[in-house]
Amino acid sequence: MLDLALLDFLFTSKVQVLEMTQPAIETRALTRKFGNTVAVRDLSLRVRRGEVFALLGPNGAGKTTTVRMLSCLIRPSAGTALVAGNDIIQDALKIREVVGLLPENPGLYPELSAYYTLDFYAKLYGVPASERKRRIRDLLELLGIWERRNEPVGRFSRGMQQKVAIARALVHDPEVLFLDEPTASLAPESAKVVREFIRKLRRKGRTILLCTHNLHEAEQLCDRVAILKTSLLTVGSPTELEREFGTQRVEIQLKRITARILQAVRRIGGVRKVKRGKRTLTVEVDDSSEVNPRIASAIVKAGGKIVWMKQASSLEEAYLKVVEST
Repeated sequence: MLDLALLDFLFTSKVQVLEMTQPAIETRALTRKFGNTVAVRDLSLRVRRGEVFALLGPNGAGKTTTVRMLSCLIRPSAGTALVAGNDIIQDALKIREVVGLLPENPGLYPELSAYYTLDFYAKLYGVPASERKRRIRDLLELLGIWERRNEPVGRFSRGMQQKVAIARALVHDPEVLFLDEPTASLAPESAKVVREFIRKLRRKGRTILLCTHNLHEAEQLCDRVAILKTSLLTVGSPTELEREFGTQRVEIQLKRITARILQAVRRIGGVRKVKRGKRTLTVEVDDSSEVNPRIASAIVKAGGKIVWMKQASSLEEAYLKVVEST
């Protein structure tokens, strides 16, 4: 006789596994035209749940247009996409309920206070009163503006307004968060606060799609990046793109550099080039994951003392090589 309890358990488990493996965002030949101009052409990609994913590209590459389609602000000219399992054409209202959006221009009401702004939007999303109070306080404290919650946002600096806009995008606890240039035009200290906040969201498993021109920011924050120029040019982790398109380098500071140390490093298989500074070596390598440990070992054996050793960023080089080749 069939055990209905077991069948129910197996069915529920299968559904849970499918939900976990289903991407947070999946685009299928997504295309958008404005008149005769193609802004986005045949974009197909998948963003995993809990992933911070960046869209990189020059001005006019289609990054903001892609976000506007995925958040159901505009319809695609062709193709479609799923966001949190919902179709952007058939389930637009549902998607608007489960995503948070930080547009390039925050678009706040200047006469409203920070607290009232968040309370207003939380009500629109149907967040219960008791939950609204807790979420608003948590978000404003986390972003460091709780003490100024009752001031009109029109008096705030650009950085503080950006923080309020980020809190507004999160006040309904969305499944997917779209951030369009979250640190653009911000002072360094404000940009740092925003980046730290994104890191906290990442640690909590939030799915974030980030549009940015800041390659250092993408390298710091993102699991994977896609490079767009109307069409998708390539996609991968920063390390994968550096490895495929860039030049891998390791920088090493030593107590003292001797001829013996230089000779030892140059002899290592996989070392392409060694540049000597006053107390630093910059070494170009084929594969840093394999060669770096051998470099460190060779330096120590040659009597060197390493102060620090770090992988030099080359995502910018990889990005420029990909974009300029099209």
